Amino acid sequence: MIETRHLTKIFHDKKRGEIRAVDDVSFTCRPGQIYGLLGANGAGKTTTLRLLATLLRPTRGGATVAGFDTVAESERVRASVGFLATSTALYGRLTARETIAYFGRLNGLSAAAVAERIARLADELDLHEFLDRRVEKYSTGMKQKTSIARTLVHDPAVLIFDEPTIGLDVMTARNIVRFVRDCRTRGKTVIYSTHIMSEVEKLCDIVGIIHRGRLVAEGTLDELRARYGQPDMEEIFVRAVGGEGEEAA
Repeated sequence: MIETRHLTKIFHDKKRGEIRAVDDVSFTCRPGQIYGLLGANGAGKTTTLRLLATLLRPTRGGATVAGFDTVAESERVRASVGFLATSTALYGRLTARETIAYFGRLNGLSAAAVAERIARLADELDLHEFLDRRVEKYSTGMKQKTSIARTLVHDPAVLIFDEPTIGLDVMTARNIVRFVRDCRTRGKTVIYSTHIMSEVEKLCDIVGIIHRGRLVAEGTLDELRARYGQPDMEEIFVRAVGGEGEEAA
């Protein structure tokens, strides 16, 4: 599972001074659960995800992922995590098969295991049509599916998705949402960040709203609806950020 304890990340800027990108954030996400982390641009959610993926070190506080400390046991955390960032950053001259295989070998998989994982991911993400075409010829949706496949090739226990459906057409986005739901069914621990509130309502067991680096609201969808007296997730988000969020900041 994922557990953060007073997680804090402070940056220093010559003009702006001290910037608390993540400020005393604590939450838990358990296996078989999707935790939706919501926030406006610059709220601190992507920094939080990067801290969990060991791409950044916390200034204070800490986190454990799959039972491993993100600082003291960073290599074991990385072996347990699949992190899909907002940028696909794929090498255009490789095919999807070659890309997935490369990351499989980086994660220590044998050639036979890589082949088995590619076959399974191609089925799950509908990659067969373009699996052996160069990435430079891909649509945005094809690139995103390839990025997801390379992220999950080592079958990690913990999955971190940062806006996985951004810029995608409706059918591709639906396919990815279905795939994320299936990951929960298989007992994965999933952190899911998105701006699309309909996806939150379809997927998330627990929702955390972050604003100016602080976690200003958290709960199940029913708990948040009762707390804010609103059935609509977008309205709940606006009220949390504009009301409690302003006070908490």
